Amino acid sequence: MGRSFKFLAKDLGRDHGKSAAGWWLQEMPVGGRSSAGESEAALWARETLRRIAAGDDCGIPQSDLSGEWAGGMTPQRLADEIGYDSENDKREEWGFLHSDLCDAYEAGFANLGIKKVIIDSATVKAHPKLLVGGVWCIADLEYMFTEDKNATPWVLASIKPIQLSHFDFDAYLAARKQFSTEEWIDLLIQSVGFNPQMFGQRNKLSQLVRLIPFCERNFNLIELGPKGTGKSHIFSEFSPHGILISGGEVTVPKLFVHNGTGKLGLVGYWDVVAFDEFAGKQKRVDKALVDIMKNYMANKSFSRGVETLGAEASMVFVGNTDHTVPYMLKHSDLFDPLPEKFHDSGFLDRIHSYIPGWEVDVIRGEMFSSGYGFVVDYLAEILRALRNHDFSDRYKAHFKLSDDISTRDRDGINKTFSGLMKVIYPHGETSAEEIEALLRAAIEGRKRVKDQLLRIDSTYPAVRFTYIDQQGNERAVTTLEEEEYPAAYHQRITAEAAADPVSEVVASVQAADSPTAALKPEPVNAVSTTAPPTAPTLKEQHLVFQENQRGVAFDKLFGPYLVGAKRIIVTDPYLRMFHQQRNLMELLETISRNSKPEDEVAVHVVTVEDEFSGDRQTENFEKMAAACTSVGIQFSWAYDTSGTKHDRDITTDHGWKIVLSRGLDVFQRCELNDAFSFANRMQQHRQCKEFNVTFVRLQ
Repeated sequence: MGRSFKFLAKDLGRDHGKSAAGWWLQEMPVGGRSSAGESEAALWARETLRRIAAGDDCGIPQSDLSGEWAGGMTPQRLADEIGYDSENDKREEWGFLHSDLCDAYEAGFANLGIKKVIIDSATVKAHPKLLVGGVWCIADLEYMFTEDKNATPWVLASIKPIQLSHFDFDAYLAARKQFSTEEWIDLLIQSVGFNPQMFGQRNKLSQLVRLIPFCERNFNLIELGPKGTGKSHIFSEFSPHGILISGGEVTVPKLFVHNGTGKLGLVGYWDVVAFDEFAGKQKRVDKALVDIMKNYMANKSFSRGVETLGAEASMVFVGNTDHTVPYMLKHSDLFDPLPEKFHDSGFLDRIHSYIPGWEVDVIRGEMFSSGYGFVVDYLAEILRALRNHDFSDRYKAHFKLSDDISTRDRDGINKTFSGLMKVIYPHGETSAEEIEALLRAAIEGRKRVKDQLLRIDSTYPAVRFTYIDQQGNERAVTTLEEEEYPAAYHQRITAEAAADPVSEVVASVQAADSPTAALKPEPVNAVSTTAPPTAPTLKEQHLVFQENQRGVAFDKLFGPYLVGAKRIIVTDPYLRMFHQQRNLMELLETISRNSKPEDEVAVHVVTVEDEFSGDRQTENFEKMAAACTSVGIQFSWAYDTSGTKHDRDITTDHGWKIVLSRGLDVFQRCELNDAFSFANRMQQHRQCKEFNVTFVRLQ
């Protein structure tokens, strides 16, 4: 019985389709009412057939029509047309035929318990994600009573998706071209929830590296650092295509495939699988899990039983460190917090990049954004679409990696670089300088991994992480911790040294020549029975400091060059904000500590008056002058009105000029009102901005 109804419905649909097309055809160039010529009609017909074959909309009516003014087909009309008595025949059979014969979209509202709400095809076409997994939305539902038990009384009047239901990738690329690089980076930082003004350029880049797993297939990333730096935030809240495994512990069947059921694990369903709380030496880890992860992270495939399967999920590992960076470098390595079975050179060598979580400041309330950014669902879909693109070779037109870099190191660098390009320059338009900045960041991320492997496994050969520009100049890349702690960074940890926490690290020649070596703290007013230390030899030099570097203090940087000066002139046009004037006060403290109690020093400041808060600026200078009186400093200031003052330097009357690229504003923001913060009380515990200092002898 049902079979005959199907044939009848099929014939009816064919007849109605011919009828609808016939009415439409009469108005077209090949129809009976058109005055078009034969050639024009032929061209139009061929174009129409081409569009039909391509699946494009060519204007043919989609509804079932029996005549020009006939209404659309309904389930009840279909039953009447094919001779089915819906009142007396089996309703179960009609329910089967209804679903089998009627071409209709039905929606279900899980939260309301409503099913089989008919949705028109235009709505589905406008919001394709309705067919995939559904979307959160604001919908208007109308209730229309019907006695037909097979019909739903609910009608969808309108729908407004809250989640992204579709996106225009080309429009995204076109919009990117309207932004500068700095504006675009700030927009992305705001989109992930942070205020870009609270982050330096290097920290912004670290935040964006966290996005790479979402736009790069099979990208392996690790981030270890102190608690509260937001390491897991992006992976738990940012994208519906990623999953965060709490606790960091997972089984082989859950992650890859269950041998008993054949059910695919997490790597087969998610774009990103992130392991939270990955660190912890006490964690129990299955050795089989480590082995299969090694294979997957290296080859993008895994084997369970006789079948080999592939997947594209990126792997992310985030965890907390228990010790400071210098402690880990002295006694072990930067992978020290990991469980023993994951502290394996073969596993760690598969990691493409290492984010130094200790450079990321602990998240404070003022760091959260209150401005505009992308809807995260939209950005998540954009990043997912970018997984189909490859930007790994974009630097090769300007730079070449050193031949010393191995294939695995090269893969890690290329993947990180490609991901950063997708995030920051998805349109592909960039300069050689911008490409170089991303390439250096990518090399540093992989170098941090490889340098620690050299400490863990002595069989690994040393690698020179350099690249060559078009002029043939070789440029080396170093990590920030390598610059800060050169002696500890390059040592090979032996079992004896690791067991003896009291053993001292012998300083290398490199440490003596580094900028931070000159910043070694000296005891103040220390009583000693030995001969007093000799005064440091002052020399002309140029020092460069990286962003996020620690260990910088005015006492160590400027103090030796200010000893013995009777008059000091400080020129800095940017002494307007409170934190900038606080820096000046800390310089005055340095001058006081390096002066004898019986001496007096005249300090004159040349700056520019603030346009909006000049009164407050002047008031603060007056307070400084009053405070200096009691410590033997004659403080004065003057506002430059020429409008051309841009120099930043410190000049002394005993023959030294200190040229400052950023003036005294060399430290990143910190919580100035926190009395229990070492960064607030001691300069050497603050992170720096990128800056350089040049010491010039005038006589």
